[in-house]
Amino acid sequence: MQKLNRRQFLVLSASSTGAVLLSQCGRGQSQENNDYKRSLAPVYTSQNNLLELDLEASSRPVQLGTQQADLLTYNGQVPAPRLEAKPGDRVRIHFINNLAKPTNLHYHGLHIPPTGNADNVFLHISPGEKLTYEFVIPDNHPAGTFWYHPHLHGLVAEQVFGGLAGLFIVRGELDEIPEVKAAKEEFLVLQDFALDEQGKPLSSAQMSIMTGREGNILTVNGQTNPRFSIPKNGLVRWRILNASPSRFYQLSLENHPFYLIATDGGALDKPVKMSELLLTPGERVEVLIRGDAEPREYRLLNLPYDRGGMGMMGGGMMRGRGMMRGRGMMGRSLNRQTPMVLATVSYDAAVEPMALPTAVSTVEVLPESQQIRRFQLNHGMTPGMGMAFLINGQPYQSDLIQTQVNLNRVEDWEITNTGVMDHPFHLHINSFQVISRNGQPEPYRSWKDTILVRAGETVRIRIPFRDFTGKTVYHCHILDHEDLGMMGNLVIDS
Repeated sequence: MQKLNRRQFLVLSASSTGAVLLSQCGRGQSQENNDYKRSLAPVYTSQNNLLELDLEASSRPVQLGTQQADLLTYNGQVPAPRLEAKPGDRVRIHFINNLAKPTNLHYHGLHIPPTGNADNVFLHISPGEKLTYEFVIPDNHPAGTFWYHPHLHGLVAEQVFGGLAGLFIVRGELDEIPEVKAAKEEFLVLQDFALDEQGKPLSSAQMSIMTGREGNILTVNGQTNPRFSIPKNGLVRWRILNASPSRFYQLSLENHPFYLIATDGGALDKPVKMSELLLTPGERVEVLIRGDAEPREYRLLNLPYDRGGMGMMGGGMMRGRGMMRGRGMMGRSLNRQTPMVLATVSYDAAVEPMALPTAVSTVEVLPESQQIRRFQLNHGMTPGMGMAFLINGQPYQSDLIQTQVNLNRVEDWEITNTGVMDHPFHLHINSFQVISRNGQPEPYRSWKDTILVRAGETVRIRIPFRDFTGKTVYHCHILDHEDLGMMGNLVIDS
């Protein structure tokens, strides 16, 4: 295995750039959210402890903002239908693949079996083939914001970038906290797309796959610059998903702090006040926003962020954090020093003043780990593959077991990024807690399934392997990097 230094990586990178509701025609209960006249996907909620629906993956014309686009969809919708269930519910999804290529489903963040027809990313569903996914959400599953998307290795980035992504909400104790329950609830699915003037997807050859593809159209719930509102004196609860395959979102709402109440795996101990939120691909947050500013319009901004890789300025290669310079689709220059408007927020009529919750949940304190494992993220050249992204010096090999652990044990994984790009690290099936970053403890305790490891950083996570045995994976959630080798097989033994 030949590793690449930064100069070699940049040179290689440079060379690579150049609605029908189912309640009427299938299973399940559906309803439509018409707030602010936004066109949102249907919502399917469990009934009598069963969430059952038909789900079709296909290529469809979709109205994306002001432009019609040819995208990959679930049930003809971008974003896909939102699914809602409760702990103890059975989930039964009758899936049909009407795409031109094989696919499957991954239930990102759910603590369910990695085997059979549950969260089994090794299933291969050919074009025209049907498969029924079925599993039970554990009785003790935390409430939270999860999601579903394809996970067939080699096609993940292409299919998610095409539009295949939807929310999976587990309702529970968090939703019953009085202040949270009283807040106005909104769902924000962040996606970007690369389209030509006719709304046709740009081919991967026209994008930088090595750095991770990014699109020229940014959307929230399939709309460009949609409108949201906050009750004057009241609270709004935003549940935000980064469903882009590569783009990082550094979020800021003018004149309004965010009060973080939940991350990937569920609720925090208490709200954490933040002026900005960084969401890497696959991450979710839940925040409360107070309507205590002057009633007028405010912008939800995506601020500049440098996630590394190739930079071009004055004919030379550069990398500087906060100075994101690069080349996008078909070599067009992207000015990432300029904030981008994602949505506009205005005020509704005044309500009785609402307070923030003083406590949200109790985040478990995990015992000391029984084993420490070390993982190094980097990139290099592999025979017959060319450029590859590596874990511990090796690209993904589907027939090998890279890591084997025992059930009912707690492990610390120390993840070091020795490359030139930031990498969000994602673990399937079991959530974890972040213990330290570069030796410094995390400021608050939370459950995560995706964590950013910046170039040059070492992050230590603590994982309790619980309930389920079987084979699953861990990988970089810049999905092009996963497809190009930054993934490992994990076997959990009894």
